Amino acid sequence: MKRGYKTLVDEANALITTYSVAEVLQRLPDPDVLLVDVRDVRELEREGTIPGAFHAARGMLEFWVDPESPYFKPVFGEPREFILFCAAGWRSALATRTLQDMGLARVAHMEGGFGAWKAAGAPIVEKTRKPGA
Repeated sequence: MKRGYKTLVDEANALITTYSVAEVLQRLPDPDVLLVDVRDVRELEREGTIPGAFHAARGMLEFWVDPESPYFKPVFGEPREFILFCAAGWRSALATRTLQDMGLARVAHMEGGFGAWKAAGAPIVEKTRKPGA
C-alpha cells in the first residue's frame, strides 16, 4: 500500500477547515450553516444524529452535490456553509476534501465526529427508518 487511510486523512486535514464540537454548537442556530451527516443510515438508526442535520450518505455525496448529476440535491446549491461529520472524523475529512476539489466553496468538517459530539453531551435526536424504506 503506497498511501493508507491514515495518510489520506492526515493530508485532507491539512487542507480543510475543521471545527471543534464547541465551535459547531455555537454555529448550530445559524440558518446559513447546515450540518451534513455522512454516516450510513444504520449508524443513524442505532445512535441518532444531531438536531437539524441533513443526511447524505458518504457513498452518494459527490452525486448529490454535483448539479450536473441526475442525483443532485438542491440543498447543496444553497449559499450555506456545510459542516460534515461522520462517526470519528475520518470519512468527513476525506469527504470535505473531495467536495473542496469539486468546487464547493464553503465546506468544513467536525473534529472527532459524532463520537466527540456524544462525549461532549451535545443534543442528539433519534433517527428512525421511514415506513416502507
